[in-house]
Amino acid sequence: MDLRTRTSLFCGVLALAIAASILLRGRLRRAQVLFAALAGDMGLWYLAQWQFHAGRADFWERSTAVLAVLLPQFALHLFDSIVPRVGKPSALLRWAGVLALPMLILVLTEHRHGLVRGAVILYVFGLIAAGLWQLAQRGEHSGSRATQRRVRFLVSIGALAAAFSLADFLWFIGAPLPPVSAVLSIVFLFALSESLIRARLVDLYDILGQLLVSTALAFSLAGIFYVFVVLLGGFETMYLGAILAAIVILVLFEPLRERAETYTHKFFFRERVDLERAVARARRSLVHVLEVKEMQQVALSALEASRRATGAAVYVRDPIGRDFELGASFGPVALPRIELATAHPVFERLDAGGSIAFEEVAHQVAERRRTGRTREVEADERLIASAAVLGPFARGVCLGVYGAERELSAILLIVDDRVEDAFSPDEVGLLESLAVQMGVVVENSRQHRRLQERDRLAALGQMAAGLAHEVKNPLGAIKGAAQLLSDPSDKLDASEREFVGIILEEVERLDRVVGSVLDYARPSKGDLGSIDVNAVVRRTLTVLASDRALGWTVAMDLAEDLPLARADAEQLRQVLINLIRNAMQAMGGNGNVLVSTRLRQERVSVAPNDAPVWVEVSVRDEGPGIAPHVLEKLFVPFFTTKAAGTGLGLAVSQRVVEEMGGRIEVASKPGSGSTFTVVLPRATEPLSVGRSPAEIPAEHGASLSPKPAA
Repeated sequence: MDLRTRTSLFCGVLALAIAASILLRGRLRRAQVLFAALAGDMGLWYLAQWQFHAGRADFWERSTAVLAVLLPQFALHLFDSIVPRVGKPSALLRWAGVLALPMLILVLTEHRHGLVRGAVILYVFGLIAAGLWQLAQRGEHSGSRATQRRVRFLVSIGALAAAFSLADFLWFIGAPLPPVSAVLSIVFLFALSESLIRARLVDLYDILGQLLVSTALAFSLAGIFYVFVVLLGGFETMYLGAILAAIVILVLFEPLRERAETYTHKFFFRERVDLERAVARARRSLVHVLEVKEMQQVALSALEASRRATGAAVYVRDPIGRDFELGASFGPVALPRIELATAHPVFERLDAGGSIAFEEVAHQVAERRRTGRTREVEADERLIASAAVLGPFARGVCLGVYGAERELSAILLIVDDRVEDAFSPDEVGLLESLAVQMGVVVENSRQHRRLQERDRLAALGQMAAGLAHEVKNPLGAIKGAAQLLSDPSDKLDASEREFVGIILEEVERLDRVVGSVLDYARPSKGDLGSIDVNAVVRRTLTVLASDRALGWTVAMDLAEDLPLARADAEQLRQVLINLIRNAMQAMGGNGNVLVSTRLRQERVSVAPNDAPVWVEVSVRDEGPGIAPHVLEKLFVPFFTTKAAGTGLGLAVSQRVVEEMGGRIEVASKPGSGSTFTVVLPRATEPLSVGRSPAEIPAEHGASLSPKPAA
């Protein structure tokens, strides 16, 4: 049995195995069935060659001609099913059907004539080439980037398989070529089969790269043996050839593999390479970024430079933690704000998966409806409907930017409205890596601010220790001397007594300033325990109601069944007194203050049965609001907008709340009032450790009768 006979048997069995592997997968699509028919036809064609070369029987020679005539019929129907034509059938299919019958009659009657065999080859490969060209054109005009890439891959592999098959067909007209092309045609037939069953294009180019490297190494090995055994001759040189082949494989394997993967990647996935490079540049730049605003500009600039997106936007979680405000964008006009209430299904899906490709979800709806998965269809339809609040980004990709403990800090929206299916699953994975790096920047920014705060506190503590020694002792002496001068037995006139009173007032004020500095620098953690926040609020308003000179109008809106919070009751009362008095001063003594409590869920979207883990109490006023430049410095020590303020009240309050494991948040817009929210951790033990509200003493002998709330 010569080399061509053995190769024909080998290729025929492999082609039939490829066809069988497709048919055994179940839930076959029309394209897969047609490919199995095409591979089966090629397998039978090679087996007919094997039988013909083995016995030279006329039946097998005639069979090879008949199977060759059927080959383009299966191929053209396969190409047509990959990108279905809308409307009337393809003219090429009609012409192929018309030509099939006379070609079959011709090969069954006079198959040995050279002109007949030439006509068969022209018929087979002319129709296949025309079909590949038509498929390429339909793919480029499909409007879907995913379809364009897949068709580009299929056409390239199909063209290679057809070219090698054509080279192998030349034996049919008597060309004495070695059967190398038959092996290569089966290699690319296998690559074509993988392209029909694998959804991820990245898997396809990995397979193709491996096939190219393996094929190149196999032919290198065969070439070395051919030189040493056939050309040079001699059994003794075979061992030298084997050693040399092994060395060549060791030397060439790695560079060949890298080069094959690089060129395959660039040829089939040029757009993905551009996106991959842009994401890599952005991630390298984000390593050195600490500011959230700079992070947004770096990420969006990289996406815009990649030319893979017509628009992108970053929405950052607002200070209250409920909605997302626009940070930066390019492309279409982005909405200024995304509310959690209206886009809840989007945030819920983000919490489950980290990213959403809305077009892919829309494609899944039809498939799931066909298979009867009603519950999943309803969830996807709710998601698509809620995505309308994203405006021009409703058909793009939404990615979550998470900080520590999977807290959603921002969202990244990307869209390419030039084509459908703009981003493949592999590219969404690349974008997810960018979102992860952005989350690292967000967390690093928070840690950097905390370190700055710690350094500022350390410096302030040192300054406070000096003040305690250098200021408080002289102040005590001044105060004592002034009190002696104010003794009624001393003969001071009215003006002198007025000056002494001024001295005492200023000494008291300086003493309070020094005390505030000490409180800020070294706050006490207090007696932390489980407290009833509603009870603390009621007691605080009772104390403030006794201060009739202010004429305050305060209302309460307290949540029922509020869980206990982990805090110190007296320190929380001092914080609330400070916030309420600030609110009344902001309104000039006229207006309403609302003190409310509620449950707080820290994460943006969670399962409905998850228990909230935070308790919050808010103080809202109807004042003029806080300007943005003031809002940024609100908790900075010694920063104040009051003529007689020390700038330490809010700073001390923030430190006290942070020592209790919570935080203070501010939401304010000029002309719309301000809301200060104290967020406290939910207690895990019963009301037993902390001081109860009844144990909190009233200040300055104030009456406990509350003033009626407005």
